[in-house]
Amino acid sequence: MALTRTATKLTHEAAIALIRAAADHATSMGQPQCIAVVDEGCNLLSFIRMDGARVLSIESARRKAETAASTGRATGGMGPDLEIKLAIATDGRMTNLKGGVPIIIDGAVVGGIGVGSGTGDQDKEVAEAAIKAVFG
Repeated sequence: MALTRTATKLTHEAAIALIRAAADHATSMGQPQCIAVVDEGCNLLSFIRMDGARVLSIESARRKAETAASTGRATGGMGPDLEIKLAIATDGRMTNLKGGVPIIIDGAVVGGIGVGSGTGDQDKEVAEAAIKAVFG
């Protein structure tokens, strides 16, 4: 019986690269964003609030990243009956706002990226563009 296992981990270099790629995409859209990258345990690895991004989006970007990392699914797809229950059960840590995307490498969730300050669709676009730019 194995008592340990090896796991692929997201590095801080990858987190910084994701932030840069997301910020570049947000700049090209003309929409400043708050961008958070967390590891598989929802620990914050990197964050930026671009000039002009909404202050209150700091928290929502992080929650989006945490939700995506913990569920392995993009945010924004839960039914309204479930989203309220999960928010209450997790003291607001889980959200159903669009803009959270899991980072999946070789079938394993290694983290999540959360983006907030634009529309939900803009936030999602920035997160997906960052993952594509860094991991292909």
